[in-house]
Amino acid sequence: MRLDLFLKRSRLISRRTLAQQACAAGAVSVNGQVSKGGKSIKVGDLIECRQRLGTLRVKVARLPGSDTRRIEAASLYEVLASAEVDREQKG
Repeated sequence: MRLDLFLKRSRLISRRTLAQQACAAGAVSVNGQVSKGGKSIKVGDLIECRQRLGTLRVKVARLPGSDTRRIEAASLYEVLASAEVDREQKG
């Protein structure tokens, strides 16, 4: 599955266009390497999204089907670290 589609279907990023732009800007990495939206991802990959408020690190738990419901989206990944955790460690 393409990285940009995973980001959209998992609802880590709200729209595919925004996911593609984030990847093109170098704000998304897979397994420690900056990746473009077309990169293929698989279960077990580590995705890191850098955002204004911090960094979100997730591990791909499973790949979504073509029709992923909002309730199912959170089960697609496991959060390893988030912006809130980073702020607490600094403070």
